[in-house]
Amino acid sequence: MEHEPQQEITADAPESPIRTLGTDHMTVMGGDPASVIAFYRDLLGMPLVLEQPNLDQPELTHLFFDTGDGRILTFFVGEDMPVQPSRRPGNVHHLAYKIAPSALEETKQALQAADYGYNEFDRGAFHSLYTQDPIGLVVELVVEKYEIPDDRRGEVLALAHEKRVKAGAGFVDDEHMQAALEDLGLDPTPTHEADAPTGAGV
Repeated sequence: MEHEPQQEITADAPESPIRTLGTDHMTVMGGDPASVIAFYRDLLGMPLVLEQPNLDQPELTHLFFDTGDGRILTFFVGEDMPVQPSRRPGNVHHLAYKIAPSALEETKQALQAADYGYNEFDRGAFHSLYTQDPIGLVVELVVEKYEIPDDRRGEVLALAHEKRVKAGAGFVDDEHMQAALEDLGLDPTPTHEADAPTGAGV
């Protein structure tokens, strides 16, 4: 599988009139409040930190969850919300959250115990579990395979991309990540050894 990049890839900030500072929050059209809370708070462990009416559509409730690092995921929920998101362009494809490497096995067990199936893949740069929330939205639970400071993640990925292209590989794998980390003076030792098929699909 080869993929030649169609755009310039760089961790350098572009010349742009606006500069974002990071993700503040994401908002998703949810289903009924009980199901959303049972999945995100009671299963994934995200504290429910705020509940109020949707200020633009007050018949709906607006739920705010802390995803674990202060970044917020919010849902517009109601008893009669549709339960399956469409896949039209512009709609959310999936949401991804980090979990600790040491929590991988217990996470899989907890998903199974709560009757949520999952698929597991080694994605090269990281290790992933994929499941679906109560409204059918794909949720990815990511185990980072390397210790990368948050403020250098883009730099590492951009250099790993460069090495992937040079090698003619179809996707960024461990060899590209390790070479990029070493070149940037970061520890290339994996903190998590993946044991899952490398594959596409969810």
